[in-house]
Amino acid sequence: MNTEHQLEDWRIIALNLEREVAKAVIGQPQTIRLINVATFARGHVLLEGDVGVGKTTVLRAFSRAIGGEFERVEGTVDLMPSDMIYHTYVDAEGKPRIDPGPLLRHGERLVTFFFNEINRARPQVQSLLLRAMAERTVSAFNREYRFPHMTVFADRNKIEKEETFELASAARDRFMFELNMSKPSDRGIRRALVFETAFHDADKLIENIQAAMLPPGQLNAIGALIQDTVRSSKTIEDYVLDLWEASETPGRLGIQLDGVDMNRLILAGASPRGMSALMRAARVVAWLSGRTHLEPDDVRAVLPSVLGHRVFFTPIYELRRAELAGALVEKIIDTVAAP
Repeated sequence: MNTEHQLEDWRIIALNLEREVAKAVIGQPQTIRLINVATFARGHVLLEGDVGVGKTTVLRAFSRAIGGEFERVEGTVDLMPSDMIYHTYVDAEGKPRIDPGPLLRHGERLVTFFFNEINRARPQVQSLLLRAMAERTVSAFNREYRFPHMTVFADRNKIEKEETFELASAARDRFMFELNMSKPSDRGIRRALVFETAFHDADKLIENIQAAMLPPGQLNAIGALIQDTVRSSKTIEDYVLDLWEASETPGRLGIQLDGVDMNRLILAGASPRGMSALMRAARVVAWLSGRTHLEPDDVRAVLPSVLGHRVFFTPIYELRRAELAGALVEKIIDTVAAP
């Protein structure tokens, strides 16, 4: 099969994957599309939002539709790094036993690792997950374990602050996307969520999703093929470089935010890794649209989700991140001229 036909066959699978997930999670097309983009761009996803908006449901839905071996960990204040690696217990004969923990249990067959309420886990646990995300490996029992097909889905409860630990900047940078899942505003969707009993049983919704819609062991190969096939022009590349510079020195472009001294706002702009993630994601957006070339809209479609958590503010403004990050990215999009 030639490259063109292979990419088209996979594109149909990817679009069907979206439609299947949308059966369980209504009113969230943008969130579903971006998680799908991250899946094929081979990036990890951090999802945050209010309590009860369906964060866990959408991530469980994707896990089922993608297929492969799956693990779920609940973030708690007493969770320790060793709990991710091994589990000790006394068997029926009274003998001590050690079993592999959630990271090691499936070995190289692990496809989806879902960390629920990641901000409830201690920094030591987050650090272990950081390595697993960055290198898709972990060392234990005098050997290295590899998870070449693993994607980490995590969600974060942004309402409760007690017994929580804010993710370090380095940890957040490992997530390709940081998505904010808000309550739907459409009255018809709200009516369905409240009054249609089908949406009251999350487990049943997940069971109705077609399972294992794709061969997850081939995701790395198809992801690489997408990156090799979708091309960018020099004008698009210049546009992306201009966006990068704007994340570092927005004041030089005349960008202003109310009540903000722009000369004291930015501690560090986006990293090379962040801009690489932007391009990987934009190429997948173009591919899902049936194109083999990038357009400015492909970049803009993923810029807020890639850039917002990768621009670091000085301490005086960091406490206002939730307010300022989105506003800054919007200003950058509006100010930097697109080709």
